[in-house]
Amino acid sequence: MPEVVNTEQTRAWNGPEGSHWARHQDRWNAVNGGFDEPLLDAAAITAAHRVLDLGCGSGQTTRLAALRAPQGHALGLDLSGPMLAEARARTRREGIVNASFSEGDAQVHPFEAGAFDAAISRYGVMFFDDPVAAFANVGRALAPGGRLAFVCPAEAELNGWAVAMDSLCDILPVGEFGRPGLPGMFSLADPERIRDVLTTAGFTAIAVNHAQADGEWGQGAEDAADFLLNTGPGRRIMEPVDTPARKRARRTLIDHLRAHEGPDGTVRLRSTSWLVTAA
Repeated sequence: MPEVVNTEQTRAWNGPEGSHWARHQDRWNAVNGGFDEPLLDAAAITAAHRVLDLGCGSGQTTRLAALRAPQGHALGLDLSGPMLAEARARTRREGIVNASFSEGDAQVHPFEAGAFDAAISRYGVMFFDDPVAAFANVGRALAPGGRLAFVCPAEAELNGWAVAMDSLCDILPVGEFGRPGLPGMFSLADPERIRDVLTTAGFTAIAVNHAQADGEWGQGAEDAADFLLNTGPGRRIMEPVDTPARKRARRTLIDHLRAHEGPDGTVRLRSTSWLVTAA
């Protein structure tokens, strides 16, 4: 693998977390797919664009970007070998020939200067060890007038999955799970921090707006609860407690999610993100 500086995230996404996302890529796309069209629209991708997808995971947004740029190309970059293997396999099965994938750390990846017309990311930019350095490196990879567009979680209390996990705070060490400013899912939850990071990294024309979508988390409350508790954050907060506490947490989460079951049994939770664009 090329040079990496974000070693903690590299270990996580090449370990159980990356394997979990790779195995469950269709479920994660059902959770997050409602942001795909708004993200790609915001990136203003045209037929001949060269697109960089940051933290592409199993490649859903890379493939969609490639379809919007049939005379161009989309490159997906991610730290996770397991997810990139799934991305390549799915891309071959779907017959998409203008998408490719590379394993690397966006903070130090040796992009060719001006190689891309647009950079996008669906929930892939919150884990940078040094976000200013990472966005500056991405900025150098964009051609003059190139456009950056990404989505990242907004306030925890506006995200149904975070509220669901917070319902376990009397049972599990939820702690700083939803606190903004920390490395992790909510590191860019503060819009002023987003603006400060991007400005320092050399971007202009920065716009930060709320976007919402309902994600499908499972077929029934029990299925959705088990899925949530088997994510990386779920496993981390379950590990320190004993078996009775784990059982009580699962039952509490199931009870919370019952209210979100639709007529067909699907559990849908509202996600609120920042849709960010910059030049």
